[in-house]
Amino acid sequence: MEGPSSRLNVVEAGPRKLATRQGSGGDSDPDAAGDIKTHFRVCRFMMETGVKLAMRSVPVATACVLYHRFFQQVSLQAYEPYLVAMSCLYLAGKIEEQHIRTRDIINVSHRYFNSGRAPLECDKDFWELRDSVVQCELLILRQLNFYVCFEHPHKYLLHYLTSVGSMVNRHAWSRTPVAETSWALLRDCYHGVMCIRHTPQHIAIATLYLALNSYGVELPVGEKEWWKVLCEDVTRSELDAVIADLLHLYDMEAKCV
Repeated sequence: MEGPSSRLNVVEAGPRKLATRQGSGGDSDPDAAGDIKTHFRVCRFMMETGVKLAMRSVPVATACVLYHRFFQQVSLQAYEPYLVAMSCLYLAGKIEEQHIRTRDIINVSHRYFNSGRAPLECDKDFWELRDSVVQCELLILRQLNFYVCFEHPHKYLLHYLTSVGSMVNRHAWSRTPVAETSWALLRDCYHGVMCIRHTPQHIAIATLYLALNSYGVELPVGEKEWWKVLCEDVTRSELDAVIADLLHLYDMEAKCV
């Protein structure tokens, strides 16, 4: 594959080196901000690839968490991030019981970097890349000590949306895309490490809080704040921290365009 994926270096020295970058000492960016931008772009690649593979939202979220947790343990300069991302999609499909064929992942990834090109032929290069994806999957599992079952904010957000929807006028609720915005904000959280830095409940309540404020939707006032009623252990400072991280991601998106 061309583009970033052309740097995949298939070697025979064992699975740990299957994901190494060519020339990592020369053209890699050791700067932390550069690494954050790279992770943002790779997560965007995973999400777009997941959509083209018709993956559900939770498997894609699992793939992003696998990716972020893997690079918490290892250096970005040591491994090819797009190969790791492809392996994360493959592994996430197994974890969330939506198995995706390696050939489909490779072809969609190839088309992502080479728009308009024909699918890869089943030649030596294809099989080497396929072996790299599988070997990298094993590397990820070992690096994470086979802890690959995660709790996501999705079920909490669904519960919070149902509860908040019952508090407001149903006509006003139907005219305001609070639910759609909340889901979009939640999806965007997976572009950065905030998805593993904060608890699922806090991410869910913060995305709903931001969506409600964005459209000026006010909820009935009671003895407690509505978000405290839904999530007792969340504080205002934690809400602000999640929202600040999310806004930072949007600022990162503008820099990555």
